[in-house]
Amino acid sequence: MAERAIPPRVVAAERVASEAGFKKSCIPEVGRLLRLAAAAKPQGVIAESGTGSGVGTAWLHAGLGSGARLVTVERDEELARRAAGVFAEDRRVSVLTGDWRLLERHAPFDVFFCDGGGKRDDPQRVVELLAPGGLLILDDFTPSPDWPPRFGGEVDELRLFYLTHPALDATEVLTTPASSVVVAARRLRP
Repeated sequence: MAERAIPPRVVAAERVASEAGFKKSCIPEVGRLLRLAAAAKPQGVIAESGTGSGVGTAWLHAGLGSGARLVTVERDEELARRAAGVFAEDRRVSVLTGDWRLLERHAPFDVFFCDGGGKRDDPQRVVELLAPGGLLILDDFTPSPDWPPRFGGEVDELRLFYLTHPALDATEVLTTPASSVVVAARRLRP
């Protein structure tokens, strides 16, 4: 059952999270999706907004091709420093400290796990940072059986934005009974 094994760097990043008291790490169900997305772009530029302790980064790294590179950004200096230590010997990985917009100079992205800044505060810019055919992964949604999707008794405008964006082919995927992700691909032609 090798596909269910937890990659060693994920274990190391989870240890960093525990030591730092960080409780918002990527769940394994999302992590496996991240690994698959990175593996689908073996020469790609992979990005992550919201490194945290590096758990999601480690899942992306587990699928990283030899010709790919991974850039991630975390605004908390201490978390970024600790996460960078997990990947210190791999030159394909860059852990930046600061605002999510630091990622812009590395765009366009073949995979973008937008788990921090950008997702809510500038969703249009998030879409623009994707390369044609690029994959966007957004987690931490609560499943909604309704259309348009609802959260807290109201239309979930953020989720609706991504699911109906004219430049994206998007769907929502259930990761656990209580959580879902939006997965989208940037269309080759709008």
